[in-house]
Amino acid sequence: MGLNIVVLVKQVPDTKNVTGKAMKDDGTVNRAALPAIFNPEDLHALEAALSVKDQYPDTRVNVITMGPPSAAQVLKDSLYRGADFVALISDRKFAGADTLATSYALKCAIEKIGSVDLVFCGRQAIDGDTAQVGPQTAEKLGMNQITCVSGFQAVDAKKKQITARRSIEGGYEVIRSRMPVLLTFTDEGFAPRPPSARRVMAFKNAVAAATNGASYDECYMNASACKDDEIIVLWDIASIKADPEACGLAGSPTKVKKIDSVVLTAQDIRMIDNTEEAIGHLVHELIADHTIG
Repeated sequence: MGLNIVVLVKQVPDTKNVTGKAMKDDGTVNRAALPAIFNPEDLHALEAALSVKDQYPDTRVNVITMGPPSAAQVLKDSLYRGADFVALISDRKFAGADTLATSYALKCAIEKIGSVDLVFCGRQAIDGDTAQVGPQTAEKLGMNQITCVSGFQAVDAKKKQITARRSIEGGYEVIRSRMPVLLTFTDEGFAPRPPSARRVMAFKNAVAAATNGASYDECYMNASACKDDEIIVLWDIASIKADPEACGLAGSPTKVKKIDSVVLTAQDIRMIDNTEEAIGHLVHELIADHTIG
């Protein structure tokens, strides 16, 4: 018995390769000057879904991202690693979305897929670090949620039940939930598998193609038949039946009051004691700041 899983992923600027051109004169992020990468914790979420598929081969792994056309690259990467179906949620009306508007659009896309057992996503994206989109999406879907997951103890497709280990300060908790349930993942478990050379050759020319109002089942069958350049499904605001007033800037209550220009300078020199404890503490800080992985 297989499961139907949706994995939410995001293409983000590589914050480990920040240069002096990373900020525009108005203080906004110059995304064009930064290389784009697969959000790290989302990769762990994808691996978690693929591990369930390894256990239950009939499982379907659907991957969704919202963003500009260039975001299709993370969907290609998902195909390379083993995803069954990928969809790009892209429309000019999504521009300027905060976490509330983003979670609403993702909720609409998940509802288009229909009956879903599990929704996986990274705990947070490195370009925002809010950790809000996953929980907000679960709330809008009316699903249970388990956050900060680092591993599974059991996934029972027959009983539609999952037991997960989540990280908390000073230890971990073991939580069992019935499906459907949304889980957010840290980078502590589910080390991402490398892309498959065979799948890279099969999907290297994949591009996003509009579906003209087709249902999810029709999109899945059409994409499965292509196996090449039109494997990525493109859903606009009408395709997922989203309310334009709840999307993009119109649906974003978060307002920027003031932007200060950001100037990147050489980092302060910091001396630490040559002890295992001090070095370990520094490494922990650098990982938390996404300076190192």
